[in-house]
Amino acid sequence: MLGEVGPDSVALREIHRFGNGPVRVGDTLHWDVLGIHREVLAGLRAAGPLDGVGVDSWAVDYGLLDERGALLGNPVCYRDARTDGVAAALRATVPPAEQYAVTGLRELPFNTIYQLVSERDGARLRAASTMLLVPDLLGYWLTGQVGAERTNASTTGLYDATRGEWALDLARRAGIPTGLLPRLRDAGEILGPTTPAVSAELGHTAPVVAVGSHDTASAVLGVPATGDVPFAFISSGTWSLVGMELSRPLLTEPARAAGFSNESGVDGTVRLLRNVTGLWVLTESVRAWGTVSLADALAAARDAPAFGPVVDIDDPVFLPPGDMPARIAAACRATGQRPPEGVAEITRCVLESLALAYRRAVRRLGEVTGRPAEVIHLIGGGTHNEFLCQLTADACGLPVVAGPVEATALGNVLVQARALGADLPDRWAMRALVARTVPTRTHTPGPGADRWDGAEARYAALGV
Repeated sequence: MLGEVGPDSVALREIHRFGNGPVRVGDTLHWDVLGIHREVLAGLRAAGPLDGVGVDSWAVDYGLLDERGALLGNPVCYRDARTDGVAAALRATVPPAEQYAVTGLRELPFNTIYQLVSERDGARLRAASTMLLVPDLLGYWLTGQVGAERTNASTTGLYDATRGEWALDLARRAGIPTGLLPRLRDAGEILGPTTPAVSAELGHTAPVVAVGSHDTASAVLGVPATGDVPFAFISSGTWSLVGMELSRPLLTEPARAAGFSNESGVDGTVRLLRNVTGLWVLTESVRAWGTVSLADALAAARDAPAFGPVVDIDDPVFLPPGDMPARIAAACRATGQRPPEGVAEITRCVLESLALAYRRAVRRLGEVTGRPAEVIHLIGGGTHNEFLCQLTADACGLPVVAGPVEATALGNVLVQARALGADLPDRWAMRALVARTVPTRTHTPGPGADRWDGAEARYAALGV
């Protein structure tokens, strides 16, 4: 994405888009990170001379470098089964409440700490000198500079949420070599120029800026919110991240019990959020159907009966790739519900289950923070799904402001612009610029609150 930031506007233009899917080799699911790097270079060439470059990506996954800085194999995808049972085994060494008191993270099986523990006895980790999360790895290949930007480091389970530093004692207790953990850096730090080799390949040299390298950190900067109305955000895509922005971590037992994680944001903020298995379940269902498009599935769902069967969208059974319609049917049978039949009913089941997960997370955020949201900002690819946006407004009983779609890219370029001299003193100035520039849609709650109350009662009966 090419961004242009001026005093009164911010604009984006898509320059180069490419597919990025995990590759199974034997029993292991990898990322083709070399292919990603190749396509990044292709995009930078197409963009032409630039004032800056910033890289953000998904969280938790990493590459390992040897002492010469060479990559030791392709990164393993967080959906790989290698972490099965690892979190449970680590509890004997570091109890979950103790981990939460340090890291503020919900126990999720794919967190970086569990991935590293899963390969403690492997040759790759023994040969490693440095661990770089995916955006830091791409930044290293562009500049030759090693480091870890804090917003993504905070998702690893190896970061002290209160001190803002690596949790070295926790790493040692987990059996992870602390020498793997690179120097931490803040969003807005300039890594340096592209290397001579990269500059020659691109035909130009540009400074690379550390942005909010966790895509959700950048996306939350792109929320067109004002500071006077308490808001919740839903970053909706393959995953959904439902949260609030705080000034300090909330490390209480109620927050832990409710499944919330504290992740670092730009400018010292904290994103108190819950991971919700998002539109992944629907897109995998579309892939399983083969001949049905996502648009067709959504159109059909509108005409399907409302308030049918629901599933726990966060059930680990929905995490790996596979036949989601069959898994949905099995989950419904296991909870005594008639399984949905056909594309329309299955899609409606997924969307209503997702809206109920949003409702539960938004309400629990208000309970644990003592600051209920008055509006929901829904950003990311899910904003295209107007049916889901309306279901979310209805389920939560709150207005949903949908947009921008490319909130992550907006947050990315705004941090770059400030680092390079733009007059954007804080996140509210950045958000005001987004609000003046980017159109949004507001979905107001409709009637039928009592039916959503009944649906939530059935959802809660699933043990969520």
